Amino acid sequence: MECTLPQTPRIMAQTVKEIESLDAAAKAAKHSEEYQQTTEDIIGEKLTINMGPSHPATHGVLRVILELDGEVITKADPDIGFLHRGDEKIAENMHYNQFVPYTDRLDYLAPLANNVAYAMAVEKLMGWELPERGQAIRVIACEMARISAHLLGIGAYAMDVGAMTVFLYTFTEREKIYNLCEILTGARFTTSWTRVGGQIRDINEDFIREISTFLDHFPTVVNEVSSLLDRNKIFLDRTVDVGVISKEDAIAYGLTGPNLRGSGCDHDIRKAHPYLGYEKYDFDVPIGENGDSFDRYLVRMEEMRQSVRILRQALASLPEGPINIVDPKSTLPQKERVLMSMEELIHHFIVATQGIDAPEGEVYFAAENPKGELGFYINSKGGGVPHRLKIRAPSFCNLSILPKILPGHMMSDVVAILGSLDFVMGECDR
Repeated sequence: MECTLPQTPRIMAQTVKEIESLDAAAKAAKHSEEYQQTTEDIIGEKLTINMGPSHPATHGVLRVILELDGEVITKADPDIGFLHRGDEKIAENMHYNQFVPYTDRLDYLAPLANNVAYAMAVEKLMGWELPERGQAIRVIACEMARISAHLLGIGAYAMDVGAMTVFLYTFTEREKIYNLCEILTGARFTTSWTRVGGQIRDINEDFIREISTFLDHFPTVVNEVSSLLDRNKIFLDRTVDVGVISKEDAIAYGLTGPNLRGSGCDHDIRKAHPYLGYEKYDFDVPIGENGDSFDRYLVRMEEMRQSVRILRQALASLPEGPINIVDPKSTLPQKERVLMSMEELIHHFIVATQGIDAPEGEVYFAAENPKGELGFYINSKGGGVPHRLKIRAPSFCNLSILPKILPGHMMSDVVAILGSLDFVMGECDR
């Protein structure tokens, strides 16, 4: 009699295998659906990243919120204010001359030009006009500041896109300008040299000799920088047709300075609304054609050459005479007279403690600074302190176009575009 084994375990094992195979098929089908859904989500998903505020290519504490579709930017939102110090409110709580050192900290690459623009706004309120020698000295200071700012802007820009050598050339020349600033003002960086109604001191023969030597050598350096970049394939690939700003967009967004002229708009305040006797100087205003990052570089290079022309003319025709306004009521008396006369001592005390006696009214004055139109609006209710002061910062306006021009570019192009705009966050945030 044969004994057969029970079939129940076999049946159970077979059933388990069938169930497992069914589960595996179900899981595979479910995974396929999830994968398909996930793939569809990924295709439609965009990545949001923060560039800055500590990124070295943002040239300060600028944060740009970028929305990316792969490597292509679809949306850009600049976030500013990390360097906000309330300069405009500070100005409303101190005398006009006390605010001069704060203007050094706006575009801190061109403090001399900031000093002059602010002082001329207050002088417009007072109805003052500097003697010819004082105007010529201010022109010299402003064009030195323009060269200094452009040198650092171009050097940093070139280094951002891969050209390290250019930065060494430009920074070497900028150190020479700092030496000139030290001879002229006693300080290298934050000069605070200008006063409402003039300057703290006249230029001397040492300064004239040193700046003449600098002007003889500097054009050669500009040409060397041009030879390094103008036909450099890497530099051209990173800048040509990148960050194009049309003439219409440049005007609509309030761009000024080299960024506006790079887009083909012939507007320079020194020509359109001359101040400090700029109408007497022979110089050209460089204009771009394509409005791209490369054109903005070319405009700044040519502006340095034109600044050399202006400086040479200013030194050659430097007039004699006083450099400051003479107003017995609102300017400080000479120190010798203060030490010898009680009336002059009292007058000195009143002006120093109460400030200049400005009339009621409102004025706006704008100067052609290296970054563009730096303007000061002053609302006065009389006395030595402004009722309201508003700073028209060119870097603030120039950055407003980022949401317009960044979309459509690759992530790597952001560095080149930001460098071509050449902004300073101290001026933007104020």
